[in-house]
This record gives sequence, structure tokens and C-alpha cells, in this order.
Amino acid sequence: MNKKIILTGPTKDFESIKKINEQGVEYWEARELMPLLGYVEWRKFEGVIGRAKDACKASNQKVSDHFVGAAKMIILAKGTVREAKRKIDDYNLSRYACYLIAQNGDSRKKEIATAQTYFAVQTRKQEIFEQLGEANKRLFIRGEVKKHNKKLFNTAKQAGVNNFGKFNNFGYLGLYGLDAEQIKKKKQIGKDDILDRAGATELAANLFRITQTDEKIIKENIKGEGRANITHFHVGKEVRETIKRVNGTMPEDLLPETHIKKIVKIKKIGEKKNMKRLK
Repeated sequence: MNKKIILTGPTKDFESIKKINEQGVEYWEARELMPLLGYVEWRKFEGVIGRAKDACKASNQKVSDHFVGAAKMIILAKGTVREAKRKIDDYNLSRYACYLIAQNGDSRKKEIATAQTYFAVQTRKQEIFEQLGEANKRLFIRGEVKKHNKKLFNTAKQAGVNNFGKFNNFGYLGLYGLDAEQIKKKKQIGKDDILDRAGATELAANLFRITQTDEKIIKENIKGEGRANITHFHVGKEVRETIKRVNGTMPEDLLPETHIKKIVKIKKIGEKKNMKRLK
């Protein structure tokens, strides 16, 4: 019997509002999560967050690692001569924080029950991922890059992009300071896809570039191939500047890794051997 839990319906919404920061770490904004958990008033939802924080502290976890304050300004009178603004509280939440919020929410709400199941399963998956070796992390992030790159190209197409090679190069120019061919030459990887030879750190930087470009094009309703290209360049450059600020290694200076296809092949061979031992 197949005991795998298949999550459908509202659970897709949890993934759709997920964000990824410049370090490749996922997070959710509390204000966006709130309605998906069946809450309308921030005051009541903030009470749930407070209980979740207490639970986090009780589990000997550092609260600030999972509940990051993210106050923001909102416009109250948009379009007027003097737009009124107000500061509102918000949090950037880790997956574990979302799990704790779901566990401390109103269990009578159907949305809370759904979230409890979803985040319990996904938090466990995250725990397993953190125990994986570098090769498996590369496989995981490479998969995320492919998925989000596909989404970005679809968004770019709707914005009016026809030359996707050129569009992609603008992103590389911003992040690496080099175009695709120059990157391949510097890394001496021949005709291999740049991201198939990238390590986890380099992949994470590209994943952030991709997801943030996609979000910016959609949110700012950017139209036209030229504007989309420039947007991709500027987002890539912002990621590059962030790497500089934290004294990280520039992506063009990171050494190439074994081709991802070889990693997949080695993994499959290992899985077959393990299956034979179990027979």
C-alpha cells in the first residue's frame, strides 16, 4: 500500500507565497501567510505568532533565526497629492516558524488543519535535506533552479521577450560581470551549461537572481523586451553587490564542479546497489 502523503488544494498556495533570500534560504512573510491560515485580523494572528515564539524558545531554538522582524511602510491614500503612509509590523518566517504557527493556531479552522499537515511533512523534508551531503544539495538546488527558470521564461515571454538567450545573458552579466561565453571560458567548462557545473553556493545565488527577477517583472508589470532585459541585469547586479557586502566569493571565481549528470548517474548506481542488498 502506498502510504505517501499527497498534498493538494490550499497547500499549493503555501509554496506560491514562498520567497528565497540572497543566501538561497526560503522564508514566508507573515502578512501573506495570515489569510491562508484563516485569519483576518493581524491582532489575533500576532497572538498566534507570540505563542509560536514561546514554543520555539521552549524547543531550545533561537527565536531570531526563525522569526525575523520585517516592518514595512504601506500607502494609505494611494494616488493623492500627499500619500499617507503607515508603518506595519511583519515577520519573515522560516519553514519551522510556519510549522509552529500552524501548531499554535485555532485548530477549529480547516485552514489550520491543512497547514499543520503540510508544514509537518515539509519541515521533516527540510531536516532530511540538511543532513544531505554537498552532492545531494547540488541536485536539489539545481532542480529548484530549473523549475523557477522555466517560470521566469514564461513570465518574460508574457512581458514581450523573444530572444531568451539574450535575456539570460543580461542576468549573467549582472551577477557575474561576464556573459555566458565569457563565464564558460573563465571556468574552462567548454560547452557545458554553466549551472550544470555550478556548486551549491553558486546555484543559490542564481536561484535568488531568477526568483527575484520573476517577481519584479510581475509586480512592476514590466513590458517590452528591452525593459525585461535591463530588469534581469539590475537584479543580477543587486545579488552581486550583496555577495560583495558579505565578503563572499564572486560567482565567476567559484571553481566548477563535476557535471550534474554524473552526480545523477552515480546516485542511481548507489541506489541500485542498495536495492540489491535489500533483496
